Amino acid sequence: RLIIIGRILAPSDFGLMGIALLTMSAIETFSQTGYREALIQRKNEVKGYLDTAWTVLIIRGLLIFIIIYFAAPYIALFFHTPEVKPIIQVLGLITFLQSFSNIGIIFFHKELEFNKVFIYHFLGTFTNFFVAVIAAIILRSVWALVLGLLAEKIVSLFVSYFIHPYRPRLSGNIKKAKELFGFGKWILGSSALVFIGEHIDDIFVGKVLSATALGFYQMGYRISNMLETEITQVISSVTFPGYAKIQDKKTSLQKAYFKIIKLTAAISIPIAAGIVLLAPEFTGIFLGQKWMPMVPAMQLLAVAGLIKSIVATGSPLFKGSGYPNYEFYMQLVRGLVIIVVIYPLIAMMGISGAALGVIISIIGMIVVWYPLSQRITGISGRQYLETFWPPLLGSLLMAGSIYIMKLYWNPLGQSLITAISGFAIIVLMSILVYLGVLFILQKYYPPYDL
Repeated sequence: RLIIIGRILAPSDFGLMGIALLTMSAIETFSQTGYREALIQRKNEVKGYLDTAWTVLIIRGLLIFIIIYFAAPYIALFFHTPEVKPIIQVLGLITFLQSFSNIGIIFFHKELEFNKVFIYHFLGTFTNFFVAVIAAIILRSVWALVLGLLAEKIVSLFVSYFIHPYRPRLSGNIKKAKELFGFGKWILGSSALVFIGEHIDDIFVGKVLSATALGFYQMGYRISNMLETEITQVISSVTFPGYAKIQDKKTSLQKAYFKIIKLTAAISIPIAAGIVLLAPEFTGIFLGQKWMPMVPAMQLLAVAGLIKSIVATGSPLFKGSGYPNYEFYMQLVRGLVIIVVIYPLIAMMGISGAALGVIISIIGMIVVWYPLSQRITGISGRQYLETFWPPLLGSLLMAGSIYIMKLYWNPLGQSLITAISGFAIIVLMSILVYLGVLFILQKYYPPYDL
C-alpha cells in the first residue's frame, strides 16, 4: 500500500496526513482509559464490566471528536498548513465511529483466539488498501489516505459485531469504572509517555522544518520499522494475555520470556541490517527518486527499530505480570531523554537528527527494561547474551554477502523489471546466508535452540 500510493502521491501529501494522524493520536493518547488492557489482565470474570467499559469508550470518543473539531484551525495554524484543517476534523469523526466497536472482541485476546483477531484486522486492513489505492489513482491527493482509513474503520465496526455475539449496552456503573481505572491509570501514564517518546520528533520535524520534511520522515520511519513493528505488535498481542495467564508461575514466565526475546532478536537483527544496507536501492526502485532524501534518516530509524523491538518485549511482560508501573518508568526515561535532545539534533541535522534523537531515547529505555525484566523473570545476564550473539553473527555475515553482491550487481540504474529482479535476488540470497548460519549454530552449538 505504501509503495503504490507513495509512487502516486507527493511527500507533502503524506506530511499532511501525518499532521492529522499526529493530532488524533495525541488526543486519543491523553484520554486513554486502559480499560481494554485491564479487562485482559484480570484473572476473574469480566463480563460484568464490559458494558461499563463500552459506555466510557463511547463518551471518550465523543469528547475526542468535539475537541479535535474545534482545535483543528489552531493546529493548522501551528504547523502553517491551513489545508490540514478539514482532514483533522474528518479523522475526529472516524475516532468517534470507532468507539462503537463491539467490546466483546477483547475476549479474542483474553482467550488467545488469534485466528479471529486476524480476521477482524485483515478485513479492515484490506479495505483500507483497496479504497486508498483506488482513491489515490482517481483523486491524486491526501484524501485518498483519509478515505482509506475511513473505510477501514467502518468495516471494522460492522465486523466486530458480526464476529462476536456479545451485544453491549449503555451502563452508568461508576464503581466498576473506577475499579478498572485502578489498573488503567498506569496504562494512561505509559500511553502519554509513549506518545511523547514516539511523536515528539514528528511534532518538531513538522514545526521546525516543513510538512514535506515530515512526509519524508514518516515514510522513512514506517518503512524502516514496518516489519519489526508488525512483528513486535504481533508478539505483544500474543504474549500479554499469555503472561497474564501464567503470572503466578515464575518458572513458566521465565521460560516464556526467554523464548520470546530469543525469537525477537533472531528476526529483528537481520531485518535492521538488511534495511540499513538496502535502503537506497529499495527507495530508488520502489518509490522513485523523489523519496531519496529520506534514505539517511531511514537507515538510522532501522537501528532505532531494532533496539525498540528488543526493549518492547518488556511491555507485555510488565503489564501481563501485573506491573504496569514498570512500563510507565521505562517510557518516562525515554520521554525525558528525547525532550532534551530532539530540538538541537533537528536544528543541526534535519530529519537525520530526529532519527538520531530517537535512537538515543530508546537506548535510555534499556536502563529500566534490563533490571526490571530481570526482577520479574530471574533471567541472568549470560542468558541475555546467548540470545543476541548468534543472530548478530549471522547478520554480520549476511551484511557481508549483501555488500559483495552490490559490488558486482547493483540494481539501481537498471530498467524497472531488471532492478526489481536484481533486488529480489539480493534479498533472497542474503536471507539464505542468514538462515544457513543459524542452521549451523543450531546443529553444532546446542545451547542456542531456536
